[in-house]
Amino acid sequence: MGKARTLYFTAPRQTEIRDKDLPALRDNEVLVETICSAISAGTEMLVYRGQFPHIADAHDSVSSNLNYPLPYGYACAGRIGEVGKLVDGSLKGRPVFSFHPHASGFITTPESLIPIPEGISFEAACFLPGMETAVNLVQDGAPILGERVMVLGQGIVGLLTTSLLIEFPLECLVTADNYALRRNAIRGKSQRSNVGDRDRLSTFDPSKRDFLAQARSILQSGADLTFEVSGSPSALNAAIALTTFSGRVVIGSWYGEKRAEIDLGGDFHRSRIKLISSQVSTVSPELSARWDKARRFEIAWGALARIKPERWITHRFPIEDARKAYHLLDEDPQET
Repeated sequence: MGKARTLYFTAPRQTEIRDKDLPALRDNEVLVETICSAISAGTEMLVYRGQFPHIADAHDSVSSNLNYPLPYGYACAGRIGEVGKLVDGSLKGRPVFSFHPHASGFITTPESLIPIPEGISFEAACFLPGMETAVNLVQDGAPILGERVMVLGQGIVGLLTTSLLIEFPLECLVTADNYALRRNAIRGKSQRSNVGDRDRLSTFDPSKRDFLAQARSILQSGADLTFEVSGSPSALNAAIALTTFSGRVVIGSWYGEKRAEIDLGGDFHRSRIKLISSQVSTVSPELSARWDKARRFEIAWGALARIKPERWITHRFPIEDARKAYHLLDEDPQET
């Protein structure tokens, strides 16, 4: 079947591209030719920096048994190039998505692939994991008509979560990110929303001394619902400080081995704030009788078609230059 170029993480901040011989195609398998594969600037950068915990029994195979050297990644879009003898020949050439590490091609079974719906570009399809995560976050937070909502972090997951929340009839929506490029991204061309001309959306720089005061001027008594997706454990302090009595804080960040002191003294003890752990590999038990992964993917595809997150892509690299991409995210994230 020839060779495939695969990205490997070999040590903290070290990557290399390895040529791997692809095995012969079995009768029930297909060859996928990758067109584009997105870097997760949150989770994947923990792997790049060596900040990941060693989890042997994670709910998803992507986060289990992480040890160098390893291929990693989970946002791969391409076409089916060859099919085995027992596979429907009409699948050849079909656009597909796979939770597969960065590679120029790979062999798998059709059952492990997700067909890309008509009208969704390959670049948009690479946002499927992020959008499924955003859908899961919003479902776990369960926004209510007229609530005041805040999103800390405007990386890809934060932007996708904010884009979904804009579609809700909220009293106000407050976002925060350290980088101006990300704070301003949501105000570009967007999908239809119930927020009208977005006059209910406010965004702030959390590194500013008056951030809490600025946010409180909009949130008044505090946010009913706060999403922490910044990737910074210290942001939990701001989330708690800005959430109102009996409010909910949905924690979508994976901090890996990063640590920070969390202030659970002061008002928190009496606040009855709920801290909710949210992770996309499972469906909330409260929803599992009616929702499964397939239904959530269907909603995520529809949201991708409306929101068109590919407009936020700032850089594209051939796989041979992947090292430059990780260096950029590590050293100059404000540019991405």
